[in-house]
Amino acid sequence: MESLEIFEVNDPCPCYVEPINRLLSQLSSSGASITQELLQELVWNRASHLFLARYKGEIVAMLTLGEYIAPTGRKMWIEDVVVDTTMRGLSFGRSMVEHAIEYAKGLGYGTLMLTSRPSRIAANALYRSCEFEQKETNVYKMNI
Repeated sequence: MESLEIFEVNDPCPCYVEPINRLLSQLSSSGASITQELLQELVWNRASHLFLARYKGEIVAMLTLGEYIAPTGRKMWIEDVVVDTTMRGLSFGRSMVEHAIEYAKGLGYGTLMLTSRPSRIAANALYRSCEFEQKETNVYKMNI
């Protein structure tokens, strides 16, 4: 059986735009999409790490890590985790999250955070099983 290949995107190849947009459409109904220019900005930004997963020659999952340093320490956020609907149930989400955890540890980050809508039952169960603790906080958003 072919294994899942997880890799950080270091080259903003136009070949990634369509698979990323396919995955984004499965993640959110907000209509978010990526352009070649945004992909380039993301890949070349030292504080962002875009990971894709390839299985049998196809991009089937995505995860982004964002990093920053605050007075309270070095922190990373997991963002935009999505596994193609046709590949769910094969532990690809767990593989992506575990890869992100190891990557953050390797860089010496003390805190790794993420958010997930309560309605995403399977995703929340995955995060708890990977030893993330639910934090009692309010998340606020402002579109500017």
